[in-house]
Amino acid sequence: MSRQVFLYDPPDRFVAGTVGLPGRRTFFLQASAAGRVTTVALEKAQVEALAERIDELLDEVVRRTGGSAPVPAVAPSELADSAPLETPVEEEFRVGTMALAWDGESERMVVEAQALVELEADTDEDLAEAEERLLQDELNGPPMLRVRITGTMARSFAKRALEVVNAGRPPCPLCSLPLDPEGHVCPRQNGYRRGA
Repeated sequence: MSRQVFLYDPPDRFVAGTVGLPGRRTFFLQASAAGRVTTVALEKAQVEALAERIDELLDEVVRRTGGSAPVPAVAPSELADSAPLETPVEEEFRVGTMALAWDGESERMVVEAQALVELEADTDEDLAEAEERLLQDELNGPPMLRVRITGTMARSFAKRALEVVNAGRPPCPLCSLPLDPEGHVCPRQNGYRRGA
């Protein structure tokens, strides 16, 4: 069966969002255009890493082009998107591997999120090689969401994604682990319960 690629070039909207209460949230990426919506699930750490990496890549593009690339230094406030995910939230797949690139010719960021695949390998090197082959296999690889967005839209995506990540449970001031409403057993307090 050939690979299914959900392509948005460009999307009308590309956001990270959640469903559920803090501590039990499920994280999603959602792209939409012309009445079609694609939603993929991923881990909180993946959302955070993606947002941080997008900002780093955009900063590098600005640095290398001497500021001539159409990339704002910060996300424009008029593009802030605080609306919830489009419903119903129907997950196409769970993300395993993500990739980012800057297409200098079209001045667009390319974000790829590929479905999680269980790979078997004897060593870490074999595993890395198998993952690379999957990323390069345009015909038979796992499903993929591919989004091409402007530098401005990428900056706005990264800002919202970090806000979504940080909107969860507050961290304990002593150990940085998340605080539940009931508190938690803090390792820095030698196991004594710390309140929220």
